Amino acid sequence: MTQHISGSFDVKITPQATPGKSADAVPGRMSIDKQFHGELDAHSLGEMLAAMGNVKGSAGYVAIEQVTGTLQGRSGSFVLQHSGTMTRGTPQLTVSVVPDSGAGELTGLEGRMKIDIVDGKHFYEFDYTLP
Repeated sequence: MTQHISGSFDVKITPQATPGKSADAVPGRMSIDKQFHGELDAHSLGEMLAAMGNVKGSAGYVAIEQVTGTLQGRSGSFVLQHSGTMTRGTPQLTVSVVPDSGAGELTGLEGRMKIDIVDGKHFYEFDYTLP
């Protein structure tokens, strides 16, 4: 049965230099450090690659982050994979649990996450299943 939870998160994104390239090279490389609040009480660390388009409001990014904490009281970890584009200001984003990445009490986790940013604050909705 699919579960649905929602909450907020804080995120710190820090530009990283790629060996042999400057910090403003394309693609840009960034570290991700998040703290999830709510029924997903967890910390995550990850890496992002991003590039801006030649038209204002157009860009793309991919990211991987490992999430460690509790999901509705079950402890463990899992990996999220992001794939996002912005076409002249219109976003499209997919954030999915990497298959078979769940560990501990989150073994077998499957799911998708939706991310919203409202007035500079970050929110998530997470639909998931566990065996």
